[in-house]
Amino acid sequence: MKLSKKERIAIFGTSADPPTIGHKKILEELSTIYSFTITYASNNPNKKHKEDISIRSLLLKTLIEDLKNPKIVFNQTISSQWAIQSIKTCKNIYESNKLDFVIGSDLIEDIFSWKNFDKIIKEVSFFIIKREGYPIKSKTMQMLKNYKVNFEISSLNIPNISSSMVRVNTNYSNLPKCLIDIVKKKNLYVSTKLVE
Repeated sequence: MKLSKKERIAIFGTSADPPTIGHKKILEELSTIYSFTITYASNNPNKKHKEDISIRSLLLKTLIEDLKNPKIVFNQTISSQWAIQSIKTCKNIYESNKLDFVIGSDLIEDIFSWKNFDKIIKEVSFFIIKREGYPIKSKTMQMLKNYKVNFEISSLNIPNISSSMVRVNTNYSNLPKCLIDIVKKKNLYVSTKLVE
């Protein structure tokens, strides 16, 4: 799929362990800003995942299909535990250089220690979504500027819901409705008093 030079793409990799109504809200909001939002389930090398990536990608794919939004594209082939690889794969597939890497404010400090950080910041701009309870510290802002990182801080209002909250909440209230049946039938996240 070749895009015109004016079209902006957001790339949104997430652990999706499981996807929450917070993920759903982020995707819906991104579709109002970007021509396309490409999303996939990923393995975060800094996290211990509860379910295997095949399960997490199934859940995320189900959520995307339920949204029925042509501007939100699920593409698991982009997934890599290394951001640089996902970025390069995405650029090759969609033949676009205008790529924004979506990241939550809870993870923004981590980027400075990412593998190939120096290459990543030349390839993408960061679109930072503010997560309640995770303000962007002035020290982090200064580091972003010192490293000449291109970034934009989103004004999106995202509920304070994390996958770990869903895993310990047995009533499924923060799980998108389209995922409840799969989670129940496959007996997922049942014995989780688990630390993120």
